[in-house]
Amino acid sequence: MPREQTVILGVDLAWGRVQRDAIARINRVGRQISFADFRYIQGDDEFLEYVRSVRAEQEVRRVILAIDAPTLCVNEQGSRPVDRECSALFRRFEAGCHPVNLGLVKRPLELAKKLQKEGIAISSDLNARGDLMMEVYPHPAMVNLFSLEKTIKYKRGSVEARRREFHRYQQLFVSFLQKEFPSLKLPDELAIQTWTKQREDLLDASLCAVIGLWHLHYDGKKSQILGDLTTGQMVIPKRTDQ
Repeated sequence: MPREQTVILGVDLAWGRVQRDAIARINRVGRQISFADFRYIQGDDEFLEYVRSVRAEQEVRRVILAIDAPTLCVNEQGSRPVDRECSALFRRFEAGCHPVNLGLVKRPLELAKKLQKEGIAISSDLNARGDLMMEVYPHPAMVNLFSLEKTIKYKRGSVEARRREFHRYQQLFVSFLQKEFPSLKLPDELAIQTWTKQREDLLDASLCAVIGLWHLHYDGKKSQILGDLTTGQMVIPKRTDQ
């Protein structure tokens, strides 16, 4: 059987070693696209073992990881050029970046190096051979994909406010998928049911996977590539209303 399937893994990565990582998987075979897996991962070893198992599947031709965490950083202090560029573009939407430096993001950078040793390149270039990983950032992606004037405030405020904003996030996400990728459907647990921290993480991972799919589907032509492959690079979808 030919290896025809491309797998996009959206990763809401924990920056520390206590919290779990959320992963959402999209399978793409020709024009057929579907969510195939949602799960939590604990620690680097379990993460790497899961990625190895996906890459080893007989029908899988390529794996693309879309990771909500820094994969490259060289500055000891302050923030990366890509963080400043992203903030300049998206601050007015309240979607600026937190500062990233070597003292703040040890675990994501160490995991990225381990993935590189597994043969997964840090790159947004879809013409490159082999499996890829790229850094994505959900907040500006939401602004552009959902045509927002401000970010969705589902990560702050009272529980009631978070639930209300999370429900808005769900509605916008489902509407976007119906318009852009009608065959791609979120399970009811993520599309309808009320906020929990686990559902929030898995929905964020699902959005990361969709960012990777968007980049692949449009061959990078509808993506903004911020930064560079020396100091840090980020892939953000372009606005859908322009």
